[in-house]
Amino acid sequence: MTQPVVLIAEQLSPATIQALGPDFEIRHCDGTDRSALLREVVSADALLVRSATQVDQEVLAAARQLQVVARAGVGLDNVDVPAATAAGVMVVNAPTSNITSAAELTIGLLLATARHIPAAHATLTAGAWKRNQFTGVELMDKTLGVLGMGRIGALVATRMQAFGMEVIAYDPYISPARAQQLGVHLASLQEVLQAADFLTVHLPKTPETVGLIGAAQLALMKPTARLINAARGGIVQEQALAQAISSGRLAGAGLDVFSSEPMTDSPLFGLPGVVVTPHLGASTDEAQEKAGVSVAQSVRLALAGDLVPDAVNVSGAGVADELRPVIPLAETLGRLFSGLAGALPSALTVEVRGDWACAGEVTVLELAVLKGLFAEVVDESVTYVNAPLLAAERDVQVQLLTRQEDDEFRSSLVVSGTTSDGVQTSLTGILAGAGSKQVPKLVDVSGFDVDIVPQGHLAFLRYLDRPGVIGTTGGLLGQASINIASMQVSRNNAGGQALMTMSVDSAITSEILEQISHGIGATFARTVSLG
Repeated sequence: MTQPVVLIAEQLSPATIQALGPDFEIRHCDGTDRSALLREVVSADALLVRSATQVDQEVLAAARQLQVVARAGVGLDNVDVPAATAAGVMVVNAPTSNITSAAELTIGLLLATARHIPAAHATLTAGAWKRNQFTGVELMDKTLGVLGMGRIGALVATRMQAFGMEVIAYDPYISPARAQQLGVHLASLQEVLQAADFLTVHLPKTPETVGLIGAAQLALMKPTARLINAARGGIVQEQALAQAISSGRLAGAGLDVFSSEPMTDSPLFGLPGVVVTPHLGASTDEAQEKAGVSVAQSVRLALAGDLVPDAVNVSGAGVADELRPVIPLAETLGRLFSGLAGALPSALTVEVRGDWACAGEVTVLELAVLKGLFAEVVDESVTYVNAPLLAAERDVQVQLLTRQEDDEFRSSLVVSGTTSDGVQTSLTGILAGAGSKQVPKLVDVSGFDVDIVPQGHLAFLRYLDRPGVIGTTGGLLGQASINIASMQVSRNNAGGQALMTMSVDSAITSEILEQISHGIGATFARTVSLG
């Protein structure tokens, strides 16, 4: 019997090969050699890569029998996940392989900035004994500000408490009970910035968090404070950070990530009090071994047709063909809910209606909704296995319902929930069309009828129905050079509450959204950016 072919396109740890076992034919190639990769992937059932191999549409088209692409690491920037999904190829990664390594590097950068370790080392090895120039600060009784209390943020918080630090955190998606369990005081972003002696960033990189920490935010911090970012480049505005440090507005910074990489020429380089490393968060023997072993186990499961916990685009075996196209819709509804509610729900209901409710096991749709719900909330990869764990950690009570009849559509998916402050949000999605031409549609937002494809940059505005609102909105967007792709208004009655839903060609900033909201007297205004 012919063994399945596993193609390894980059250097992986020996433990990876051992974890695959004897049931496969292992082949190797240099994934950066394009012609070699295209030649070898033709007969591969599984492809294992790290970060250098680009797995794009061309590679997927050449891989006629490929079933799974495995990335031995956390990020998936080098894998075209939508193209893989369209080709029916599973994509897996190792979402928890580097969390300890990333947390420990964060702490290393924090200690290095507090005690000037790199600068002191450099001067001493250059032959100068300059002890008086490197007076540092203790961590004991200082305040650590943590932006984002995902797994890495939580690891950093608990470890730094052992140094005698008080921890204050900003994370709108963590429950007070979870924060109390971790011994962390929750506060607003402004409060954390003002209180922190050390500030460490652990937020996901989303349209809302890019550039979140700029000149205005840095101006709120103590001049003795130090900022650490080993999470995602671009969340901190590096030019503003450099200016704050060079002007004495901030004492220092430790950075492992940058807005563009590789980064070899930054205004931060060479500034006193700044420690930089070239994206070493996952660069430990242990993290690399964990990543390799994790994806090897996923490959074994995938090729055996079993459920694959770390699949990022499908959940593995057992999903009915009729439900597979619904999975991306479910994930999108989860992301939309998170964006529109502005907070995690205390209770969430996923209801599958019509033919979809009769198609087979629908649990995968609940998992997909949760995966979307947390996609831009936590600083770690969200999978079908850890999504329920994330919900449990944040006290989100989830209920899955099925109803074999649908009063309006052949099939639909309804996601509804209530946040801790009593705000209710509901979304209904369908697939319009047939076969390969099915298109996801959002058809209801909290009781307002809509008809919009949920993709790109969306805006939702609720206001009292009256003349002139559309003109005001369009005028303000025009002044900001933001083009409207589509717009529709739904109202419950003339002169009553109305909901405007827009798709625009570029992201609407918070400042522009505030102008529009003020201009039309909106009672609700949200933007959501979908990939």
